[in-house]
Amino acid sequence: MTRVAVLGVGKVGTAIARAALAAGHEVTVAGSGDPEPVRFITEIVAPGVAVAAAFDAVEGSEIVVLSIPLPKLASLDPEMLAGRVVVDAMNHWEPTDGALPAIFDGHATTSEAVAAHLVGARVVKALNHIGYHEMEADARGLDATDRRGLAAVSDDEAAARVVAEFVSSLGFDALAAGGLAHSAALEPGSALFAGSFPVADVARLLSEAGAQVHAAERLDSI
Repeated sequence: MTRVAVLGVGKVGTAIARAALAAGHEVTVAGSGDPEPVRFITEIVAPGVAVAAAFDAVEGSEIVVLSIPLPKLASLDPEMLAGRVVVDAMNHWEPTDGALPAIFDGHATTSEAVAAHLVGARVVKALNHIGYHEMEADARGLDATDRRGLAAVSDDEAAARVVAEFVSSLGFDALAAGGLAHSAALEPGSALFAGSFPVADVARLLSEAGAQVHAAERLDSI
């Protein structure tokens, strides 16, 4: 069991929270303010998950999942997340988000921008290249022959492996790879973002993008 904090209670955040809870993890979700309205939402869409203020949710966690709109990145306190394994499950939707020059500031990928803002955090790009509606529908047991492959990409190999193991526990074959400069292979417009692939094809596509593939995790749901 892993203690997981999910920051963001939209469709993506609550889908990840439900999947993690179903896999046996201890899950706490948080919004951007008063936890009481969030508690009302989660009782309906993610029953069983704990609710707390963001600081309290992060404080007891081993993995923090960011599923907030990317334009709100600047609202996150880097000190709160320093030293934490942080999953960047966010995407840049330019038609609605705009170009966000203040966030990207010369960085080519969202995760590089996230890592630049969250100084000291162990940022891993993961869970952004699967639809929220697929988190539960595509999950499979360990013996299934059609487990979907997903990736966890980071400059921190140990953090990438931790997140790959977590993603694998949700019912997927997860691949750890590096580094963040190659996380564009998981972003909107990429083949991996647009499709569903077995883990061997995920490894091939990441390698073709220049990423260093570290390991594949095949772990059943807890």
